Amino acid sequence: MGSLPESAAADQHQKNGTSTQYPIHPLGPLSAEEISRSANLIRGAWPEGTKFQFKVITLSEPAKVQLIPYLDAEKKGQATSPIDRRSFVGYYIRNTHKLHEAIVNLTQNVVESNVLLGPNVHANGDAEELLAIEEMLTSDPSVLAEVAKLKLPEGAKVVADPWIYGSDGVNEGNFSDEKRLYQCFLYMRDPNNSSMTESCHYAFPLPISPVVDPTTMKVVRIDILPTGLDTKVKPLSPWEPAPPNEYVAEAQAAMRTDLKPLRVVQPEGASFQVSKFSETGHRVSWQKWDFKVGFNQREGMVLYDVHYDSKPLFYRLSLSDMSIPYADPRHPFHKKAAFDLGDVGAGIMANNLGLGCDCLGSIYYISGVLTNSEGQPVDYPNVICIHEQDAGLLWKHTNYRTNKASLVRNRELVLQTILTVSNYEYILAWVFNQAGDVTYEVRATGILSTQPVDRELQKTPHPYGTVVHPGVLATHHQHFFSLRIDPMVAGHGNTVVYDDAVPLARDATTNPHGVGYTVETKAIETSGGFDLDSSRGRVFRITNPAVRNAVNGAPAGYKLQIPSMQPILADADSFHRRRAEFADRSVYVTRYAEGELFSGGQYTNQSRGGTGVRTWAQRQESLAGGDPVVWAQFGINHVPRIEDFPVMPCEVLRVTMRPVNFFDRNPALDVAPSTQDFNQSVLLNGAGRNGGGCGANGNGANGSIILNGQAWQAAAKFWPARMGPCGTAKHAKHSRKMHGEFSPKDGSVGLHKQASGGHDWQNRDKTPHRPGSSIG
Repeated sequence: MGSLPESAAADQHQKNGTSTQYPIHPLGPLSAEEISRSANLIRGAWPEGTKFQFKVITLSEPAKVQLIPYLDAEKKGQATSPIDRRSFVGYYIRNTHKLHEAIVNLTQNVVESNVLLGPNVHANGDAEELLAIEEMLTSDPSVLAEVAKLKLPEGAKVVADPWIYGSDGVNEGNFSDEKRLYQCFLYMRDPNNSSMTESCHYAFPLPISPVVDPTTMKVVRIDILPTGLDTKVKPLSPWEPAPPNEYVAEAQAAMRTDLKPLRVVQPEGASFQVSKFSETGHRVSWQKWDFKVGFNQREGMVLYDVHYDSKPLFYRLSLSDMSIPYADPRHPFHKKAAFDLGDVGAGIMANNLGLGCDCLGSIYYISGVLTNSEGQPVDYPNVICIHEQDAGLLWKHTNYRTNKASLVRNRELVLQTILTVSNYEYILAWVFNQAGDVTYEVRATGILSTQPVDRELQKTPHPYGTVVHPGVLATHHQHFFSLRIDPMVAGHGNTVVYDDAVPLARDATTNPHGVGYTVETKAIETSGGFDLDSSRGRVFRITNPAVRNAVNGAPAGYKLQIPSMQPILADADSFHRRRAEFADRSVYVTRYAEGELFSGGQYTNQSRGGTGVRTWAQRQESLAGGDPVVWAQFGINHVPRIEDFPVMPCEVLRVTMRPVNFFDRNPALDVAPSTQDFNQSVLLNGAGRNGGGCGANGNGANGSIILNGQAWQAAAKFWPARMGPCGTAKHAKHSRKMHGEFSPKDGSVGLHKQASGGHDWQNRDKTPHRPGSSIG
């Protein structure tokens, strides 16, 4: 009889009157019980009957000075000193603008601090508010009166997209700047098929934009949008019929029929191992990599304590912030700038990843627990998927004298999460390879945010965007991502430098032919912002001066390969630029300070700037003492194409952290050579065409396998709105499940299955490899 998968085993223990006991760890995300207890302790600090609107209940991470010795002792198998568990709680007194933040000591069961924040500080939005606003707008008399002027077809369904208002520093004179607001943009489903919930309403933008106060749930103003080339606002007139532009498969006239299945088949399972270091925290091991995975409301996926071959590399890695400023300077579009992590949260927006669709192969899912506005824990199933992928060749050389080729394929480990931010999707992934590289990958897809444009301007170039459909303008905008890198490369005491490749002056003795160049290295000694320079091939490195390479004596380090970006185009006095403090430089380096996690500041909703990484860097603190934090920025200037509508093909960005003088030679030399016996490729032309193939025994189009036995039927029942099209019970029936080895003591799941004659995972690096060995 096979062993139970993790979730099923835990359920079985509960049925038997017992429960799995996981260790309490200072980095473990809050459990459901801790979320509930945090909310109850806050309630207990107020008079009975006080109503609360909880915005966030998340782990308050211990101070770094406490965690470093704890993690060091943990690595050495030594006893660890206990650290109190704390939660960070952000909440409103319901139906007021009174925002509080509190620290709750969960070990001592006390509220340690509880502070009322200032009048211009606003919490993030949440799903409850967005849905309530959409519902309210469908019945608000003032909105209905404006919509009636459009004389929409009978039965037309109007849809609202609430946007965070932007900045409250604009002071438009119609209301107090202290109010938290939403600017709502209205659309319509295809009027000929208004019952189709998946209809692309972005093909039918309407020129009406209500402003809503979520505290009172009242419309405070209705803006009529400019639809020409200038700022002129025209009286509302009857809507002009337009064709639909749908993206869902069932709405297409025909689908391609000549694409054959391509399956990721791993007959012996995956080569990675996942265990639990706490009830909600996971530890991942793969090909000498070892790290912890957390999940929270703001950042979503966070990595801690990253090691390669037991060598320390990174203390903490996370996507710190995002900003998407739009280019249309006309009211009210001038305020359109989304801070998706700070305004809402990567955790809140995380998709339930459907088996066989978002990830392929043998997949392990990690779920999260967050809070709703009542302070109740909410399960977020399958928000992170872990799988392996083939990424081409890792290295190769052919000896032309003997024609013998030596080569290794590049197996990668991928941890992926996907956010849906109203119209946009962001596919975010940490990718590890066998040569010591860590890559952060962003794929931007989804649907363009659209606005109405006069029909007669359809073929007239527009200064602020691209016409992508009759009557539909997609505005130019920029995407900025800020990656927070807290290093411990070869240990603590790191420094940051940058290398410039510069030409040597022609010299009759040293450079008589004028071809020489050298590399100049400059240490970053004080906090500040820095730019890439392609003319000098500038590369930033994190080094450890105390750890020298055994071969060449250079300091051990990791370099950052950051794609070039165009800095934010809004001017220095604009709220776009003042708020997105990270969007003007490719690199910021600051001295570590507790609580400085978010490069746009703790509170981005209607922020005014002055609380983010630019401000911190301007302190010009000395980086002596070796505790820098590196903030790497990258992005896209998105000038929309008509091919981006009604749904965009992915735009891909990658930041790679790559070893430099960290190892004494290529660390992937011990990866077994790729062989046909191992890979089983199929020849399509000539002899061997009918040989055995990798995809011969897959199920379904992709043949994916779930490794930790999620109950898909249950997920479909309780989370219908969060299920992807492949996450249905019908699809699950055709998918295979692989049960790992479940240990009740630590919840670990052994995912690597030893091949006959192959190597044990734990000892593979100590054992001579041979061609055809199963080493993953």
